[in-house]
Amino acid sequence: MRQKNNRTVNMNAARQAEDTEALVGGHALAGDEELFSSIDRVVGDVRDALRDRQHGDGHWVFELEADATIPSEYILLEHFLDEIDDPLQTKIAVYLREKQGEHGGWPVFHGGDIDISASVKAYFALKLAGDSPGASHMVRARDAILAHGGAAECNVFTRITLALFDQLPWRAVPVMPIELILLPRWFPFHLSKVSYWSRTVIAPLLILMALKPRARNPRGVHIDELFVVPANEVRSYMRNPTGSPWGDLFIAFDKVLRVVERQFPKNRRQRSIRAATAFIGERLNGDDGLGGIFPAMANTVMAFDRLGYPKDHPDLVTAKAAIRKLLVLEGRPRLLPALLVASLGYRIGGAGDDGGGRTQGRRAG
Repeated sequence: MRQKNNRTVNMNAARQAEDTEALVGGHALAGDEELFSSIDRVVGDVRDALRDRQHGDGHWVFELEADATIPSEYILLEHFLDEIDDPLQTKIAVYLREKQGEHGGWPVFHGGDIDISASVKAYFALKLAGDSPGASHMVRARDAILAHGGAAECNVFTRITLALFDQLPWRAVPVMPIELILLPRWFPFHLSKVSYWSRTVIAPLLILMALKPRARNPRGVHIDELFVVPANEVRSYMRNPTGSPWGDLFIAFDKVLRVVERQFPKNRRQRSIRAATAFIGERLNGDDGLGGIFPAMANTVMAFDRLGYPKDHPDLVTAKAAIRKLLVLEGRPRLLPALLVASLGYRIGGAGDDGGGRTQGRRAG
């Protein structure tokens, strides 16, 4: 980041004190002007760089880049619906190849270790996009995934995706009856008791888990090669690697639910589906999307599709538009949330903006 001028920034109150002492790392620091001067320069560079990127009306726009999971799920969604945009898919595939780690898989943060779930989704997405399993990057990915236990070791969300594509049985997924949506507020579990993010993901997911639709997958792509043991031959997907008694309790509860769920009245199930659909419809949030996050939006589109919504249904059109809006093409990222804009403005002020910057005279954001 370039240095624009020699202006220094007043540091904290400790530095301004008469004895010029401050605590750094728990140790007293006295009169170290070289260190303070270096800090001043860095703070000034950051402040100036942020001011340079501020738009005329006070806001900032930066790209919020996802890990490989979200681009992979975008390709998977298109193949679920059989609405494949090949040119876009090609661009996403290039991105996924670029993000492959040296370990052969994909991490969930820059430079991180392989994440088995992200890697399975990325491999599946690339294969859907037409990459040959014999290509060098696919061989590396497959070897890395198998070395970490294979696709059977994925997390629950990835297992649900694979079950939708008929790549593993639904018994690999914990039971979550849609009747949960009808539980009273006093019950230990209720949607109002979990975060908004979780609520928006869970509601459409409950519909998918109740109806168990099968992805259209028009090109018939599979990932059998990612399983150490064939998916249908895995004896038990529900394991408790922590050894915690709570884990054993939840596994036992899951076994009971699998039996009890079959006895739920059909009319109550239909009522639950209607309640979940209404919950989603009330919170679609226009083209900003349910929850403002891809998993909730994608689950919503798949749920609406399974419920038989025609392609021109306003809610389905809105949900698809929200997903498309998340794409960053040709350098057009979305606006930062207002909270982050306010935070940046606050920090520029705290970094000693002397009035010459764009933040002077108006509120950022």
